Amino acid sequence: MLEEVVKGVNDIVWSNALIFVALGSGLFYSFKTRFVQIRMVKEMVRLLFGGKSSERGVSSFQAFAIAISGRVGTGNIAGVATAIALGGPGAIFWMWVIAFLGSASAFIEATLGQLYKENKDGEYRGGPAYYIEKGLGIKWFATLFAIATILSTALFLPGVQANSIAAGINSAFGVDVTYTGIAIIIFLAIIVFGGVKRIGKFSEIVVPFMAIAYIILAVIIIGMNFREIPEIIKLIISSAFGANQAFGGIVGMAIMWGVKRGVYSNEAGQGTAPHAAAAAEVSHPAKQGLVQAFSVYIDTLFICTATAFMILFTFQYNVIDPSGGFIFEHLPGVAYGPEYTQLAIESQFPGFGKIFVAIALSFFAFTTIMAYYYIAETNVSYLDHKNKNKWMIWVLRILLLTATFYGSIKSAELAWTMGDIGVGIMAWLNFIAIFLLRKPALALLKDYEKQKKEGKDPVYNPDKSNLGIKNVDIWRRISKRIEEKEE
Repeated sequence: MLEEVVKGVNDIVWSNALIFVALGSGLFYSFKTRFVQIRMVKEMVRLLFGGKSSERGVSSFQAFAIAISGRVGTGNIAGVATAIALGGPGAIFWMWVIAFLGSASAFIEATLGQLYKENKDGEYRGGPAYYIEKGLGIKWFATLFAIATILSTALFLPGVQANSIAAGINSAFGVDVTYTGIAIIIFLAIIVFGGVKRIGKFSEIVVPFMAIAYIILAVIIIGMNFREIPEIIKLIISSAFGANQAFGGIVGMAIMWGVKRGVYSNEAGQGTAPHAAAAAEVSHPAKQGLVQAFSVYIDTLFICTATAFMILFTFQYNVIDPSGGFIFEHLPGVAYGPEYTQLAIESQFPGFGKIFVAIALSFFAFTTIMAYYYIAETNVSYLDHKNKNKWMIWVLRILLLTATFYGSIKSAELAWTMGDIGVGIMAWLNFIAIFLLRKPALALLKDYEKQKKEGKDPVYNPDKSNLGIKNVDIWRRISKRIEEKEE
C-alpha cells in the first residue's frame, strides 16, 4: 500500500509538465546568457582552482567539491543503469541534452545563491529559501521551499544512496544490508556533527580522488573497446529519436527517463547546488555561478557518459518493455541498479569489477548523503533565524540517520521513487523562483564580463555597480574588505 501511494504521488510530481519545464528552462537560460556554458568554459576552469577559503566561507574548489559530492553519486552509477533499463540507450542522449542546457540553469541558481547569502554563526549560508525571501520578498514561498527541501534531503533522498551502497556491498561481499546500514549511519553521524567546515574538507579530499579513480577505470575499458565507440554513439542517438528498430517504441520513455535521471544526477535547476554555491568565499557572485555550471559537465558529460559506455560496450543491461516483459534482456534475473555497472567492469576485469564499484559507489553515495545533510541544515538555519530552537538540528540529524538506515534495507524501487519525489518537489519550486529572479543573475553576468573586458578581477559592489539589486548588504561588507586588502 505504501509503495502504491508513493508511486501515485511520484506520477503527479513527475508529470510531463516537469520534463518540459526542465528542458525549456535550460534552453531559455542558454539563449539569455548567450550560451555561457560554451563561451566561458575556459573561465570556469580558471575560477575552479582559484580563490581561498576564509573563516566565513569555503574556497571555490571546496564549494565545488561539496556540490559535486551531491551531484556525483548513485545517479552516475545506478541512475545511469536505471535510465537505460527504463528508457533504452536513447535515454543517455537526453541526459546529455539536459546536462548541456541545465548548465545554464545551474549558472543562474548558483549566482543567485551567492548574491543573497548571509553570514550566520560565522559561516556563509544561502540557497533558494534565502533568495526567494530577499529577491522576491515572498516569505511564505521561501518557508515552503525550506520545509520541502528539509523533507526531501533528510527524508526522501538519503534512502536512494544508502540503498545503492547496501546493494553494491551485498553483491560484492555478501554482507547483509542491515549491517551495512548500521555502518553507514555510524560514519555519517561522525561527519554531520562536525559542521560545514568538516564536510567541505572531507569532500575536497575524497570527491576528486574517487571521481578520478572511477574515470580512469572507465577510460581503460573504453580504450579496450574504442573501435566500438562509433557504433555505441549511433545506438544512443538512433534510439533517442526512434530510428532504432528495437527501441523505436519507447522514445517517450527515453526522453522522460533521460531528463529525469539527468536532473537527479546533475541537479541543474533542482535547487540543491545553490546551498553549496552560497558557502564559497568569492569576490563576485557570477564567479561561483560559473564554477557550478562547470560541475554539471563533470557529472553528466564525463562520469555518466563513462558509465553508460561501459554498460553498453559490454551488453550488461536489460531494457524493460512498458507493456510487460523485456525489449532486451541480457541479464536474466538482474534488476536495474548498480549491478549493471558492476557486471560491466567484472566482464572486463574478472574478480575486480563488483568490488571496485561497491567501494566507489560507497564513497560516491556517502558524500552525497553528507551534502544532503548540509542542505537540510542550511534550511533549518533559515527557519530558525535566531538560533532559539537548537532541538530542530537534533531532530534533523535523527531524521536523516533514520531515513538513511530505512533506505538501506528497503527495496530499490521504493527508494528510487521516494528520491524522485524529493527531487521533483524541489525542482518545481526552484524553477519558478529562478525564472522570477532571472534579471539580477543575468545583470551580474553582464557586470562580470564588463569588468573582465576592462582587465579587472571582477568585484561586486552594490553601490558602484548600479544594478539596482536590493537586500544585498553583505556584498557591501565583502567589497569593502577586498578594497582594504588592495590598499
